[in-house]
This record gives sequence, C-alpha cells and structure tokens, in this order.
Amino acid sequence: MSRIGKNPIPINSNIKVLIQDKKIKITGPKGELEHTLAPQIQVKQTNNDLIVYIDHNDKISKQLHGLHRTILNNMVIGVSEGFCKILQIQGIGYRAQINQDKSLTLNVGYSHPIHIYPYKNTTINVENNTIIQIHGINKEIVGQLAAKIRSIRPPEPYKGKGIKYQNEIIRKKVGKAGK
Repeated sequence: MSRIGKNPIPINSNIKVLIQDKKIKITGPKGELEHTLAPQIQVKQTNNDLIVYIDHNDKISKQLHGLHRTILNNMVIGVSEGFCKILQIQGIGYRAQINQDKSLTLNVGYSHPIHIYPYKNTTINVENNTIIQIHGINKEIVGQLAAKIRSIRPPEPYKGKGIKYQNEIIRKKVGKAGK
C-alpha cells in the first residue's frame, strides 16, 4: 500500500464532493474541478475526509494509488485556496505587460514582442514590468503555463538574463579568461 495513498484528504465545510461511478467532481469557493478515476481506484467520502482505496494489489494499482490521492488533494486545495506561480524577468530592456485582452506581452530580447494568452481558469498579473504572477485552480495548468512562459527565454548561465522562477537558483559559469 502506498504511503501517500493511504493518507486521508481533509475536506472543509465549504467544499462539496460528488462521486458518480469513476468520476469525481469537487466544488469550492474558487471554482469546480472534475477528474476521472482509473478502474483500479475507489474513493469513499467519510465525515470530513476523502479516502482513496485500490481494488487489486498489483504493481500498477499501487502506482496509481498515490498518484490519484495527490491529484484529488491538489483539486481540494485548488478549489479552496488556488495555486500561484511567480516568475521574474532579469535583463536590461526585458519587460512584460498585460494587454486589454488579458494577454501577456513579453519583450525579452527578440526582434518582436511575444504574446501569450492565459489558459482556461487562469489569470496572469504583472508587477513592476518584471514580476509575472500566474493564478489558477488547477495546479497542472498553472505549472504548464509558467513553464511555457519560462521556455521563451530561459535564464542563461553567464549573466543570468532571462525568465526564471521566483525561488530558482541560477548557477553562473565563469566566462573566458582574458589575455
């Protein structure tokens, strides 16, 4: 049995859980998320907890046990609190701004500005033209959008210019030695 999978998922009073066959729908103050469970996985709701069970004791069931518990826990956290990723832009002349259509425009050293549109149920905010905040209820989509923005100009190892996560540490390399 998975050490992660056997832990119960605590549910607040403002979160509603609806379980129908292999579909689970979690609704909270921030929104609503759905997930389809694997055939080996069973979910039962007790008073203030969700408990994830497995039908069989084979290798694949054990792997899916912890995965589905983590996915359901992230859904509960997402609909109650939400998720946020913060990116920083470093470099002279590099900047970001939000347009009227809620899209993000990046000027990061290319000959043209790059436009990024937020995914469904996500919002993008910009502070001081260099800090990008991505908010949403689905952890996977928030992380995917942050990775997409970072991949436009990842930080380079010599000066550290580019787009990086807030707590990311860039290992700088030593440049060429002059004669």
